[in-house]
Amino acid sequence: MNNLGIGTWKIGDDKKMENEEIASIHYAIDCGVRLIDTAQMYGNGNSERLISKAIKPYKRDELFLVSKVLPSHAGKDKIYKACEESLKNLNTDYLDLYLLHWRGNYPLSETIECFEELKRMGKIKNWGVSNMDTEDLKEILSISKNCATNQVLYHLGSRGIEYSLKPLMDKNNIYTMAYCPLAQAGKLKSTLLTAKSVNLIAIKHNITPIQVLLCFVLAQKNMIAIPKAAKLEHMKEIIKCKDIKLTSEDLAILESEFPKPNKKLPLDIE
Repeated sequence: MNNLGIGTWKIGDDKKMENEEIASIHYAIDCGVRLIDTAQMYGNGNSERLISKAIKPYKRDELFLVSKVLPSHAGKDKIYKACEESLKNLNTDYLDLYLLHWRGNYPLSETIECFEELKRMGKIKNWGVSNMDTEDLKEILSISKNCATNQVLYHLGSRGIEYSLKPLMDKNNIYTMAYCPLAQAGKLKSTLLTAKSVNLIAIKHNITPIQVLLCFVLAQKNMIAIPKAAKLEHMKEIIKCKDIKLTSEDLAILESEFPKPNKKLPLDIE
């Protein structure tokens, strides 16, 4: 598995987009991308069901499927049914990685116990979490050392995890899975795409500002990026990043305009 995967938030919600969404996923897989991320919450299963159609031509053991359980379903009374529903939607016998989408009312110890049981049952290969901050992760590590990843928002304009969360994850061999590595739409993304440092590097490498943003994330150690691309043209732009390497000088230029934090910041969501 390389450090570039496919995000699928809001994919599968519009029937008119289905063929192009599937074509985008096919293109990524054909170019060597193996990790596909989804969640129980995404379109109430629509994302999982679309992925099942997209992956039908491929061998299951050549793919790495990730899904997430809602916090309201993360206890002994609901998690097993939730997992089965995700497996049914994806038309597969197992998940490579199953994540707790965010922290809810069920004790983390109970959810982790259920994850370990799902591993014993062969329903999942590994488990992890999402949207967990430093104190949450410390609690998880006090219960189990088997957490494989923490999926959090991370991009050039949102580097808060670098202060204390990511160092803790790196120390404990927990992968950072970056969602929204290109930032979400709106003012912040516009600011990044028009930033002087971003465009300087784009011109230097003859690439797009979008590619600069993604390559910055891919350059971080212990990191997996899962950008979403519902359109084939956008997916092609993303896949080219596999062959683009930013230099230490490039990273320093980006750092000068978008420095890492010098204090603890709350987890970002945009």
